Amino acid sequence: MLDINLIRENPEVVRAGMRKRGMDPAPVDQAIVLDEQWRDLIQEVEALKAERNTVSKEIGRMKDQTERQAKIEAMRAVADQIKVLDDKVRDAEAELTAVLAIIPNIPDEKVPDGLTDEDNVVVRTVGKIPEFDFEPQAHWDLGPELGIIDFERGVKISGTRFYVLSGAGARLQRALISFFLDLHTTKHGYTEKYVPTLIKGETLFGAGQLPKFKDNLYKDHEEDFYLLPTSEVALTGLHMDEILDEADLPLYYTAYSACFRREKMSAGRDVRGIKRGHQFDKVEMYKYCKPENSAEELEKMVADAEEVCQLLGIPYRVILKCAGDTSETAHISYDLEAWAAGCGEWLEISSVSNVGEFQSRRANIRYRPIEGGKVQYLHTLNGSGLALPRVMIAIIENFQRADGSVAIPEVLHHWMGGTKVIEKDT
Repeated sequence: MLDINLIRENPEVVRAGMRKRGMDPAPVDQAIVLDEQWRDLIQEVEALKAERNTVSKEIGRMKDQTERQAKIEAMRAVADQIKVLDDKVRDAEAELTAVLAIIPNIPDEKVPDGLTDEDNVVVRTVGKIPEFDFEPQAHWDLGPELGIIDFERGVKISGTRFYVLSGAGARLQRALISFFLDLHTTKHGYTEKYVPTLIKGETLFGAGQLPKFKDNLYKDHEEDFYLLPTSEVALTGLHMDEILDEADLPLYYTAYSACFRREKMSAGRDVRGIKRGHQFDKVEMYKYCKPENSAEELEKMVADAEEVCQLLGIPYRVILKCAGDTSETAHISYDLEAWAAGCGEWLEISSVSNVGEFQSRRANIRYRPIEGGKVQYLHTLNGSGLALPRVMIAIIENFQRADGSVAIPEVLHHWMGGTKVIEKDT
């Protein structure tokens, strides 16, 4: 959520940011009108409360009972007015908050213009695209042949866009998760968290998922619980309504979680294989830091995600996302895309974003400067480190052999119990 003072004092900056994203800036004008109405109501009710306080003191000094009773009756009428106005203030504030909640973050000046992923900019490409002396298979063919991906039983259990991993396939996914977590905690300085899978609505609001993605979240029928769409949400919620000490910043967190998102918005896209499902696994990286350090922390987080790819030996490229393709919570985002030889395409395996104070304002997370003074909103950053199952796809397709087997990247041998090759019935 943006600072209301920014909208009051520099509304055109916010409008320009929305236009850069290809959005109608009308909510900015709505927010200005609602903010004025809300402030007018506050002034009115505060004036009545001041009057009530002054008269109450006068009543205490009055000796004439008739005059005293008349003042008391007058103040009862004022109290009734105050009650009505207090209700109006609450309603006006709620209406203003609802509009502020749909105004996106302002894109960083480095973010390129553009509205779709076709306008994103390739920053760098790392690694060699594999070449084969045979026709490489896509994972949706190779996986079932090896007995490591079972689409039919996934559909039988849950429906379309579900699958079952079996044997070495299940172990490969578990190995990747362990590798990601161990790398981030032992080398990159993150503290591991294990977070709940059921999340309250207010936590989702604080992370910027509500109200925007309401239709893509799975919700409990009776209680205010949602299935976790990404552990970014829970890691934001860890410090909701808290004031941290500057000396404790930056905070680095990482967490594994299963993630749940309804894929109704992507109907017809990536329907084959395991590229896009309602349930997937992900290891998340998350940072809390001082505002002046967030740009540097973003580059570090991108480097952390890149090192995962480098150690796995997966060819990848770093993409600077254009304004229209950048998450509405983010100032700036980079995507990491892995090459998948069987699909013949680049697949997003990480999105790393500097959110600025957008989430900390929504979730009311601040820090107290060491030298004292007013508490301030900190900056948050998030990134996949990395997301499955697309890393699985990249490994299966890039490391396949002519005989239909798949070599396991050396860095995973430990977590695979010494298994170096996935062969049929492994």
